[in-house]
Amino acid sequence: MAFVTTDDGAEIYYKDWGSPDAQPIMFHHGWPLSSDDWDTQMLYFLDKGYRVVASDRRGHGRSSQIGTGHDMDHYASDASAVVEHLDLHDAIHIGHSTGGGQVARYVAKFGQPQGRVAKAVLVSSVPPLMLQTDGNPDGLPLSVFDGFRDGLAANRAEFFQAVASGPFYGFNREGVELSEPVVANWWRQGMTGSALAHYAGIKAFSETDQTDDLTAITVPVLVLQGDDDQIVPYKDAALKQHELLSDSTLKIYEGFPHGMLTTHADVINPDILAFIQQ
Repeated sequence: MAFVTTDDGAEIYYKDWGSPDAQPIMFHHGWPLSSDDWDTQMLYFLDKGYRVVASDRRGHGRSSQIGTGHDMDHYASDASAVVEHLDLHDAIHIGHSTGGGQVARYVAKFGQPQGRVAKAVLVSSVPPLMLQTDGNPDGLPLSVFDGFRDGLAANRAEFFQAVASGPFYGFNREGVELSEPVVANWWRQGMTGSALAHYAGIKAFSETDQTDDLTAITVPVLVLQGDDDQIVPYKDAALKQHELLSDSTLKIYEGFPHGMLTTHADVINPDILAFIQQ
């Protein structure tokens, strides 16, 4: 397996498939998953002739279960460590959920200043801010995230099962057929990672104000989200991202859930490809 060691000692696992001469696409996964969550997309874009790269966030998947640095700044710097190690240029960065926050921070702080980014895609992503504050009255109350923390600390395995079999993929909606293999794969990825990283990551994805990251981004960005996202409300996420970004394309999918990259890959993948090829 391939790893990059960061300045503070985290070992970041990554995958790198395809020709080194092809345009790279780097994928950034959501909480509490791993780069395996991008299998469908990586195979799809590899088949289209791209070089596809994905890493496991620190404390997630196969990356080391380091006890520190579980915040958006470290997430972005870890991604930059992989990019610099592989010397990626003209890259497309695609992030889902917390990974979208990672993309926004990486592009604003590292990718653009280094001239390494061509475009970005935010899918069901957390920026600009999930938490309800005086300045963000449409956000979710702190009690929601405290509930996440309580559930994880009490019984992580049970909590992850409930999230995957319920709101994440919309399996709790009437008429939606639950896929046991999809739930099992989500649970497997989550349980592979560190409970500490997952616990601390809740604060990172919910309380990090990324307004400045979004306004700093000048490369073209595709913003995608379902209007039945039960994890990240789209009106406080995708719509605000589109308002803050200087060059963005917005697409809202009727009835699609938070995990639409899995449940509706047949729709999402071609839409992302069309944006990349523009």
